Amino acid sequence: MNLNIVLVEPEIPQNTGNIARTCVLTRSTLHLVRPLGFSVDDKHLKRAGLDYWKYLDIYYYNSLDEVYEKYKDGRFFYSTTKAKKSYTDVCFKKGDFLVFGKETRGLPRELIDKNIENCIRIPMVVESLRSLNLANSVNIVMYEALRQMNFPEMR
Repeated sequence: MNLNIVLVEPEIPQNTGNIARTCVLTRSTLHLVRPLGFSVDDKHLKRAGLDYWKYLDIYYYNSLDEVYEKYKDGRFFYSTTKAKKSYTDVCFKKGDFLVFGKETRGLPRELIDKNIENCIRIPMVVESLRSLNLANSVNIVMYEALRQMNFPEMR
């Protein structure tokens, strides 16, 4: 496992599907925190063409606290437009946890405030009306972390 991607209450199945595919292709682990805005049963996955799902290292949780409990020594970074630090300012390591919020609201403010030193952002123009797509955001940060690790087990 290279990285841990944590999606807190993802709402759009296509975004999670794209992120899952990237996790498979980078030997990263996907952690989904409920509630999910979609079903992950076999019927829905097959209909969506997610034939790679069986290769995915995935875990489900009822809260972010469950993730913290399971990975007490984990390094967590929180992606938010409210951070001052760019994702390129972090020295990522194998096994790091990259945490992303739901598509419509991002991460809860109290979570951001509690972890402000580990919050990161992707630079965007100030006049932007919206944030980047969740799947694009995960891929941007994920590939920077993998680049810093010299793309382990990848060619």
